[in-house]
Amino acid sequence: MSTTDELLLIRLSGEVCTKSRKTRQRFTTQLVHAVEDALISSGLEFSLDRRWSRLFVTAPAAEAGACLQRVFGVQSLSPVVRRDWANLEALVAAGRELFTERVRGRTFAVRAKRTGGHALPFSSPDVESALGAALLPAAAGVDLDQPEITVHVEVHATDAYFFTEVLPGPAGLPMGVEGRALALLSGGFDSAVAAWQLLRRGVALDYLFFNLGGEPHRRGVEQVLEVLARRWSYGDWPRLHVVDLRHLLPRIRERIRPRYWQLVLKWAMYRVAEALAAELELPFLVTGESVGQVSSQTLPNLAALSRVVEVPILRPLLGTNKEEIVTLSRAIGTHALSAAMPEYCALQPRHALTSVGLRALVAEARQLGRLEIPGLLAERETVDARGGRSADGRSLALEAEIPADAVVVDLRSKEDYQRWHAPGALWLEFFEALKACPSLPADARYVFYCEVGFKSAHLADLLRRRGVDAWHVPGGAPWLARRLARTREPEPVG
Repeated sequence: MSTTDELLLIRLSGEVCTKSRKTRQRFTTQLVHAVEDALISSGLEFSLDRRWSRLFVTAPAAEAGACLQRVFGVQSLSPVVRRDWANLEALVAAGRELFTERVRGRTFAVRAKRTGGHALPFSSPDVESALGAALLPAAAGVDLDQPEITVHVEVHATDAYFFTEVLPGPAGLPMGVEGRALALLSGGFDSAVAAWQLLRRGVALDYLFFNLGGEPHRRGVEQVLEVLARRWSYGDWPRLHVVDLRHLLPRIRERIRPRYWQLVLKWAMYRVAEALAAELELPFLVTGESVGQVSSQTLPNLAALSRVVEVPILRPLLGTNKEEIVTLSRAIGTHALSAAMPEYCALQPRHALTSVGLRALVAEARQLGRLEIPGLLAERETVDARGGRSADGRSLALEAEIPADAVVVDLRSKEDYQRWHAPGALWLEFFEALKACPSLPADARYVFYCEVGFKSAHLADLLRRRGVDAWHVPGGAPWLARRLARTREPEPVG
């Protein structure tokens, strides 16, 4: 650790803290993975201490705070100073030492909180009163409503944490605790904000982009996705699936009545998306549709489109105004990119249909002919949305079977390794692996896997930069376990 490192106190989202003990432990474990990913991805050395209701990180405060404010499940965080205490007098003495100069000539308030469920010989008001009295001679006075500075004290069983700054996090639920879905991404305001809303609710996402406008359209979408994947998807390793539908556009114009153009295009998109979701074993689709925003998004049209496929469609923006969506895109960081997104407008009829039934939509769509969905999916391009590529531009992700000559390394905790690991896999805890990285034999081939894929990608990239043949498993141990279960040869009968 560097001498410039500071201690950061991370508060869990209120929605995490209200869960049952078992669920809370699972959610906190996911949150820890996301926090580690944020810090590793930012290139920071750190140490992490997990407690029941708090996480403590030692790292460069400014850099760590910037990325941790984008970790879902984090309610807020504060740079803090830790002090042991034996009695109230010791707490007050520590507070006086730390804050006398901070409050000098300014109005102030003291806010104290006891945490951890421990029985303490004094109350929070006792701390506020005693410390306030100790600081008052240097200050301009006490102002409990609008103080110029607020002094905070969080008291645990044997130590206390002093701070003046509270940085907001995005709250919500930790990445992946609510499963995974497939989000349709166009690059515009709506689809990006809808994806972000689901990420905040603990739903990890893979993304599907239908290319209608060629390379400029694709570049714009990839830039939007880079914000979502690199800045907001800590704790996950999403993928982008690119399906080229440009060949359908002339067929739609030639065979479909103009007022049906947009609806039949959406019909085709939904059908392809449903097939891809089934292939990826993802139980939901996510779209950025909002009621009445455009002609294809009226309630009757959305009802008909929803019945085109059997997979449930999640529409987090259904009741959101456009102005609200645009405002939220600024906070997320996608606004400028979405505003510059080239819009495909070759299928804009003068009089679009605003109320269609399922039977009429399907009858019109039949005029399009076969979609050849298996072929479209086979020809799609799949890329790591977080840019999981080495310095030479090659993908780090292992897409095929594990090579027979590979050294397979499990980077998870020893407990996780003992519960399950890939056949023949070695165990090496992640931070020990980082230390060992320079001394690993360069003539071997390595495959790394961890909880969800970010630690393994980081290590594979470091080795690739040394010229070592290294790969990682993007979906982590859960994906690898499912993959191995599907490919395992059946037991002989008799």
